[in-house]
Amino acid sequence: MTKLSDREKEFLIEKLQKGEQLPDDFKYKLFPTNQKEYELVYAGKMRKEDILADEDGVTAAPLQIERTYNGERESYPDGWKNMIVFGDNLQFLKTIYKNEDPLIKDKVKGKVKLIYIDPPFATESDFSGSQGQKAYTDKTKDADFIEFLRRRLIVAREILAPDGVIFVHLDWKKAHYVKVILDEIFGERNFKNNITWHYGGRMMHHLKQFNRKHEIILFYTKMKDNYTFNMPNDEVDFDEYAKSRHEKIHIAKDGRRYLLAPDANMERTTKQYEEDIVAKGRAVDDVWEIRYIRGNAKERTGYPTQKPEALIQRIIESTTDKGDLVFDFFGGSGTTAAVAEKLNRKWITCDIGKYSFYVIQKRLLTINESKSLIDKKKSYSERLRCFTTFNTGLYDIERLFKLQRQDYQDFVLNLFEVSPKLKKIAGIEFQGERKDGYDVMIWKYWEHKDAAVDEDYLEILHKNIGKKVGDRIYIIAPANSVQFIDDYYEIGNVRYYFLKVPYQIIQELHKEKFKKFRQPTSSSNVNSLENAVGFHFIRQPEVKSSFQNGVITIQDFKAYYPDEDTLEDIPGLDALAMVVIDKNYNGNEFLMSDVFFASDIIGDDGQANISLENCGPKISAVYIDIYGNEFREVFTNKIANG
Repeated sequence: MTKLSDREKEFLIEKLQKGEQLPDDFKYKLFPTNQKEYELVYAGKMRKEDILADEDGVTAAPLQIERTYNGERESYPDGWKNMIVFGDNLQFLKTIYKNEDPLIKDKVKGKVKLIYIDPPFATESDFSGSQGQKAYTDKTKDADFIEFLRRRLIVAREILAPDGVIFVHLDWKKAHYVKVILDEIFGERNFKNNITWHYGGRMMHHLKQFNRKHEIILFYTKMKDNYTFNMPNDEVDFDEYAKSRHEKIHIAKDGRRYLLAPDANMERTTKQYEEDIVAKGRAVDDVWEIRYIRGNAKERTGYPTQKPEALIQRIIESTTDKGDLVFDFFGGSGTTAAVAEKLNRKWITCDIGKYSFYVIQKRLLTINESKSLIDKKKSYSERLRCFTTFNTGLYDIERLFKLQRQDYQDFVLNLFEVSPKLKKIAGIEFQGERKDGYDVMIWKYWEHKDAAVDEDYLEILHKNIGKKVGDRIYIIAPANSVQFIDDYYEIGNVRYYFLKVPYQIIQELHKEKFKKFRQPTSSSNVNSLENAVGFHFIRQPEVKSSFQNGVITIQDFKAYYPDEDTLEDIPGLDALAMVVIDKNYNGNEFLMSDVFFASDIIGDDGQANISLENCGPKISAVYIDIYGNEFREVFTNKIANG
């Protein structure tokens, strides 16, 4: 333990007496983390133990099924369904780590063979798209970015299979800092490669530095030697290979070709070597010459930071086998999921952006139209396997109350971080126990349709159990069943706390105030980096709109604060993030054809106008507010219908 000054001791005693949380720098002094040689030190760095214990305020959030696609098809013998998850990836990683959610329990943790992530690693000033649009925001950078990523990498290592590997894709600006962090988390001896992805492109002469034409991919294993590795090979054109060596080609009597060597002995050795290298290809080194996606490429999705399928193909094929589980928790455009699907690997992808969520779904649902990885001139012709979309941290209340009773109980126990523990006290059933040891009861609303959690109910309950329990009891119940505004009701020495669905926050139960991630209102910040804290329930925005002559006009838009009944106090359309369109809606599957960010469609008159061309008979519009809530509607296109 680091020696404390008298002033620090007084400060520490005062904090402990008041029952207040200790600052992180004091935790390091009292409970230092022993490093073998060195570590990267910066402001805001938390101990690994505190992150895994949710001291950062971010907790596991249960999964809620949104929809299953191709559900009639069993993709794998064990019944596995691939996953697209909308929500904060740190919450999702912790859900996997806790391994309590019944939807994924014992299915993911310890079974992930490959993690590939391409986190938003630049700032707004670093990257512009072909049309001048920015791909990143300037909100999270420097130490904040390093800690943002480090917390996720710490949990990621815990969920990898013992023979799992991880690839972290970075640029020149942050790679060296993250390398040190990865050494701390995975161990320097488990560092395998610093891969240089050289993507080429147009060279500029007016710069006062060398042209930057590469990015870096750091390759680590969980264990030093226990992992899958299939050495990839580059195809070799014999004529080009000879030219690169500045040697002539000799044609033997049997018609075989080999490079001309200076003497007979060298000739025999070289002959065999050259035949092998052309037949098998050349083993790949750590500099990868793979071109960036061209503007007219068939695989382009429009997502600003999309990576080429050939790049991800090399990573997946070299470190996994068919049927292995691949995980990408910065989903982006869905390249990892699409390539894993084509290579017959199981996959999970996650992203906090609604734009990404729709891009990935469309990419997979139209995967048969994309190019084959085997023959680039052909389309991928295999049938799409089953996958399920999930929400985490943002839930549909109507879906929740439609769950089977046991599924509902499992979900709400998970939601409020309650361990299932069935017991009876004076004949009253309790379904769980909190970490602090207090009992939790689930109000079975389906058995009490004409009753409520009110004073009369609590008085009767207290009469039965008041002397047989501790100083508090928690009751999980629908908000409209609880007849109290306050968080608790006290009888004698017992407080009865209400965990309401939708949730009314009890501040003392959480280290940080709940905070939702705000969806971007322009293409310039689709890769924003923020933490979501806690969980929230979907509240549909109110939309007043019309469709005429190929134009959707939004006259008014109102969003709700998360989990509150009051309308968002933002004037006009400022609470609108984006509108996602399916111009040829078939009445079943929504396939995004266009996305319109609020900043591009709101005029000076306070209205938003969206011009559409080549529309089918039905048009589906999804209006997304800054909190990720959605309102959907379908328009009839009279022109297309004749």
